[in-house]
Amino acid sequence: MSGAVATELMRSRRLLTGYFASLGIVMAVRGARMPAVQNTARLSTGGLALVLLAAALGMVAGLQTGGRLAHPARFPVLLTGGAIALAVCLAALATCRSLESLLAMAFAFGAAHGVLDVAANASAVRCQNAHGRPIMAGLHASYSLGALAGAAVAALTAHIPHTVLFVTVGTVAVVAACASIRATRCLAASGLEPVRTPSTSSPTTHGSVSRPRLWLLGALAAATLLGEGAAADWAAVHAHSLGATAAVSAAAFALYSAAMAGGRLVGDRLTTRYGAPALVRAGAALAALGLAAGLAGSTIASALAGWAVFGLGLSVTIPSLITAAGTGGPRAVAAVSVTGYAGLLAGPAFIGALATVTSLPLALLLPALLAGAVAALSRKALENAAP
Repeated sequence: MSGAVATELMRSRRLLTGYFASLGIVMAVRGARMPAVQNTARLSTGGLALVLLAAALGMVAGLQTGGRLAHPARFPVLLTGGAIALAVCLAALATCRSLESLLAMAFAFGAAHGVLDVAANASAVRCQNAHGRPIMAGLHASYSLGALAGAAVAALTAHIPHTVLFVTVGTVAVVAACASIRATRCLAASGLEPVRTPSTSSPTTHGSVSRPRLWLLGALAAATLLGEGAAADWAAVHAHSLGATAAVSAAAFALYSAAMAGGRLVGDRLTTRYGAPALVRAGAALAALGLAAGLAGSTIASALAGWAVFGLGLSVTIPSLITAAGTGGPRAVAAVSVTGYAGLLAGPAFIGALATVTSLPLALLLPALLAGAVAALSRKALENAAP
């Protein structure tokens, strides 16, 4: 690899790192201040649920649209356009005072998120192929670190109206996206080898990924992201049910997120050394055992440790699944993402329903059991997935 090519690859990687981190920041800021949005618009719990559903439907539409439009030549437009649209929608959420306006803006926000998600991951697969070694976990680590930073910003500015925060973060994100237009445009003309996909596909294939394998990848993504949704919505509740204070309860998800970010920071090196199938299998097994032990311990310390181990164990799963789907092109990435986010969105509600008829610890065994299923099935799904 020549010095010029190596420099261009590093520039592309830094650029994508920025996009992933920015996406994490925007999503965390928006999520952390949704209670303020609810209060401003005087929404009931049902009204807020409708807003979140609109965002979910918008994201599905955005993922599907992004998958259809995604092509290496269009990546710059989708990346820049998606980032600007997401930032503008965040700022516009600050002006919404009614359920109707929030529903429309939430759908637009979700659609922009979906388009940017597909473009960023498809570009990352292409960049990884050009590197010839794993880099996906590191890029996803930047999203996790961005989310941690966004959550910290939201916490530190809790005394500031959410309108000011949304407009400020949105404006900064728009400026950053506009400033990177030239560099993003160069991403398509940088000489990166695009993902090779057949010009035609049979009814049983999706690009170079067979349809059964594509569905398996999607199912594993859904199982993994259900665990992420469970951690986001139930980790603090679980710790609080054991007698933890509000601050300690909040630390449950923070530990989960920090462990996941840490695992992703070293994930590429471990993938290079051991291979994605072995690493995902071992990590998912660790996640299942860690969460199960944390639930069985029935103490605050065991609960916090269990959620941390759960995050660490699942840290490389989604980057590895996206890499495997990427061999089938952007549409395959979008298909796996849509299925995966279904688990993220539906999982927490399903766990809540289970908890009402059993107990919260028993309901939270579901993500542990699904992590065990990921460990059992990941080898078949990830074979020949290395870049």
